[in-house]
Amino acid sequence: MIALWDTKGKDVVKALSAERRSAGGLTSGLALTLIVVAEERNVQQAEAAATIAAQQHPCRLLIVVRGDVTNPRSRLDAEIVVGGRLGPCEAVVMRMYGRLALHAESVVMPLLASDVPVVTWWHGQPPDRIAYDPLGVVADRRITDTAQSPDPPAALADRAEDYAPGDTDLAWTRITPWRTLIAGAYDTVDAPTKSVRITAPPADPSTTLLAGWLAARLGVRPTITAGEDHRLSGVDMSLGNHGKVSIARTNGTAVLRRTGVGDRTLPLFERTLGEDLAEELRRLDADQPYAAALAAATGTHGLDDRPPTRVHIWHDPGISEPD
Repeated sequence: MIALWDTKGKDVVKALSAERRSAGGLTSGLALTLIVVAEERNVQQAEAAATIAAQQHPCRLLIVVRGDVTNPRSRLDAEIVVGGRLGPCEAVVMRMYGRLALHAESVVMPLLASDVPVVTWWHGQPPDRIAYDPLGVVADRRITDTAQSPDPPAALADRAEDYAPGDTDLAWTRITPWRTLIAGAYDTVDAPTKSVRITAPPADPSTTLLAGWLAARLGVRPTITAGEDHRLSGVDMSLGNHGKVSIARTNGTAVLRRTGVGDRTLPLFERTLGEDLAEELRRLDADQPYAAALAAATGTHGLDDRPPTRVHIWHDPGISEPD
């Protein structure tokens, strides 16, 4: 590891090149550049998640930690790690203070790996508008997490209003196991769905997106009932032939029940943050099922018709916006 204190961007670039040569790193072996915007308290968690994801997608990891932008003195501290504790990662952790934090792209852009896609992940509360953050504008794919917002339903509405093809959210990724089970349950169903009931916390954005996905796919608006568990615990579907299909969570498994068919016990494991991140890094094109679910969940239309590129909008968080 190389540590640079009160340094400059060009010195970080030189140090990364030197460390890569020393460790035998090859740019051609990188699948992408992953930019992570994180708070100081989340840096270790972000590193751990990226290490898991990098086992499937070797990447250059650029972690940006923005300090107080009102600090009168700008400063850049950097840590460079190639391999080692982060596995097949080339990592640079950059802590930016003062006005430099508002221009993080000036340091990050020269560090992007050449000829590979760029993914930006906000590990924390996402921005109101991604165009406010040039680190999102430069990315081919953008990952937010509305569950990290103090008001997840409002954050989900913001994501729909601000959506562009290439956006996704980890609240959507977390329901992939449930979507897989539900899709599998319908393999032998030939009757239309009359009603759907989801048992889950109503304010959970994953619940809202699951309801949107089911509404988009089945043409039926699900009802959401709060259960005793703090997680998504069950989905019940009533069919037009008076049959029923239900999936219920129980201790790391799910029980699938269908009218006229014996019960089946299927795996339903809790995934780590790194596994969720790795799933999102598998695809770098527009996630149309997510767009359809987000549109149905929020009542927004035409998400797929929007342009995938963004133009940076200058936004200074150090200045209060007018009422």
